[in-house]
Amino acid sequence: MISVVIPAYNEEESLPLLYDKLKESLDKLNTDYEIIIVDDGSTDRTPQILKELAQKDEKVKVIRFRRNFGQTAAMYAGFEHARGEVIITMDADLQNDPQDIPLLLEKIKEGYDIVSGWRKNRQDPLVSRKIPSKIANWIISKVTGVYLHDYGCTLKAYRRDIAKRYRLYGDMHRFLPALAKRFGAKITEVPVRHHPRRFGTSKYGIGRTVRVILDIFLVKFLNEYITRPLYVFGGVGFGLLSLGFILGLYLSFLKLFTGASIGNRPLLLLSVLLILSGIQLISTGVVAELIVRTYYESRNEKPYIIEEKLNFGE
Repeated sequence: MISVVIPAYNEEESLPLLYDKLKESLDKLNTDYEIIIVDDGSTDRTPQILKELAQKDEKVKVIRFRRNFGQTAAMYAGFEHARGEVIITMDADLQNDPQDIPLLLEKIKEGYDIVSGWRKNRQDPLVSRKIPSKIANWIISKVTGVYLHDYGCTLKAYRRDIAKRYRLYGDMHRFLPALAKRFGAKITEVPVRHHPRRFGTSKYGIGRTVRVILDIFLVKFLNEYITRPLYVFGGVGFGLLSLGFILGLYLSFLKLFTGASIGNRPLLLLSVLLILSGIQLISTGVVAELIVRTYYESRNEKPYIIEEKLNFGE
């Protein structure tokens, strides 16, 4: 089975057209499929339209959030409820083309675990969308070591075990290819079509830029140090402690062998500050180790609240 997961927020104009295009493309595959549309707290007629689609076609499954929780939470809910061996994600605004789904599936059949779409001819404003995106993609690729041209393209294909492996928070859905690197996932990308937006404006826009940049550092931490945070905090702490100790030895040498006064020297204050900061960071690393163990063993919280589900057999 193939599961198509689509987050939707105030997309009343796009959804009927998207359903028709998606059904046309999926029916040609001659395989079982489901379409999971997650209504991320829409305030227009989106809930009513989704209910009508679900009544018309049992393959359309709807998850409706009580309020707007964000695109990542919508993706996570879709992943959690998907039954397919391959999970396809795409936007609801008609900018992604359902006809590109077979391209992604062909790469999955070749043995890849994640296939990312690359909007090579992106139909978005240059200054507000394309240039910031190019910069962000370059930074993400350099930091994570997973080189993709277009992390922000929602059109992606995942093997089931990869998509369901992570709990997603913040804006982390775009970083799944980088996070999957930790498990040795095979990742590739294919050029896909990208259409101009036909209705309304983007609901998930450039306002997320700062959060995305911060998430880059989180991804680096999750990939390299999530099971050994002491190496991060302890490494920095040990460096500061060592530098403070060396400065202290230098000042002690001056005092003992030259009789110089060191009590009023800023270097003494710096030495003490570095030593204390180093001890504090090492202690933070130890506490982080304990928190990580607690996190892995006890958390079972979802970052969303579901008000209604349709066609899930419940």
